[in-house]
Amino acid sequence: MPHPTSLVQVQLSRRSFFKTTSVLAAGSVVQSLIQAQSAEAKGPLMAYVGTFSSPLKDMLPTQVDLPPGNGRGIHLFQVDRSTGALTPKGVHEMGTSPSALALNAACTHLYSGNETEHVGEKQEGTVSAFAIDPADGQLKLLNTVRSGGKGPTYLSVHPSGRYLLVANYFGGSVAVLPILPDGRLADAVDVKDDAGDLGPARATNAPAGSFAFSGHDRTHAHMILTDASGRFVIHADLGLDRLFIWKFDDQKGLLSPNDPPSVALPPGDGPRHFHFHPNQRWFYSIQEEGSNVVLFDYDAGKGQLTPRQTISTLPQGFAGSNFCSEILVSADGKFVYAGNRLHDSIGIFAVGEDGTLTYVGEEWTRGDYPRSFSFDPSGDFLYCCNQRADHLATFRVDKKTGSLNFTGEYTPVGNPSIIVFKELDLQG
Repeated sequence: MPHPTSLVQVQLSRRSFFKTTSVLAAGSVVQSLIQAQSAEAKGPLMAYVGTFSSPLKDMLPTQVDLPPGNGRGIHLFQVDRSTGALTPKGVHEMGTSPSALALNAACTHLYSGNETEHVGEKQEGTVSAFAIDPADGQLKLLNTVRSGGKGPTYLSVHPSGRYLLVANYFGGSVAVLPILPDGRLADAVDVKDDAGDLGPARATNAPAGSFAFSGHDRTHAHMILTDASGRFVIHADLGLDRLFIWKFDDQKGLLSPNDPPSVALPPGDGPRHFHFHPNQRWFYSIQEEGSNVVLFDYDAGKGQLTPRQTISTLPQGFAGSNFCSEILVSADGKFVYAGNRLHDSIGIFAVGEDGTLTYVGEEWTRGDYPRSFSFDPSGDFLYCCNQRADHLATFRVDKKTGSLNFTGEYTPVGNPSIIVFKELDLQG
């Protein structure tokens, strides 16, 4: 028979257990409520989709030389944070194909590269500045200026917030436009015209049987971006098969050639877009016609790129035509995603400890001609702009495996080109 003291101890232990369990359970509930309230405390999430759009009657001074698009300008959506679904919230109508978008760091202003070729008699595109209403996310046009070349196709904001960098695809030039204190744009303070020997029509690393020939008829600046420090600016010219590296004077907004001033990609491969790894030591460039990704080591002190690995964006054994498009590195640096047009897939790569890539699979984009794709701010969803299918497809991201799982959500948008996100003020 147990000792009386032992019985008391057992009873006390049971009481302590149930008391502790109740406290823990209550704590768990409180923690869940705190997490839920924290999630609810976030303001509405808005998405802005740039498109290729047909000219409007009230925009006759600007001529769009590209084939007419099905978009209506910049399309606005509210994002469901739990499902990824997009709810239409209006359109800022533009007939100038605002196919490139960029937000400033504070997300108070949006800039659009309008992929036109003529402004009146001058062969040049335009860039527009918008103020974003913090309450409902609607856009107010502030001003429109010339882009420093034909067909602006990519924009980025310098880390200082005082300059907008523009890549003009049809003009083969890059430009620096000052951002004024109120968010408006001033005329370009520097324009650099790309020059050099054009690459061949057939890419060195093209897939077997590929007829994906484009972009080597002339210079084609396709992307421009700074490194994290803002001291160096890198831009890709597809026609010249080169990545140009510039020193940047953030006081005057001027570009000067780095030493060396550029790095060559294989002839005809056509560098299109690139993305830094979060550690800023690895740099991934995707080649439109070569259908591959090249890993570079980046020397942040000197602004120098050294190639180390080349890997196909396509499944082993693929033969036929393909144009690569977008490339993104996940925020945690574990995966790289590469877009394939014509093959209509997103290649998924695991990032090794030394930055090298291993092909782990692909996901069908559920549409035609994926021009670009973007993660939402949480990284839980990836949105693919299927340009020729006139829709966006939404995928849930598995952050452990890197896989993309289609949510079943198709969002109709005519000729979507790019999607960017802004969180609205909670008070709104």
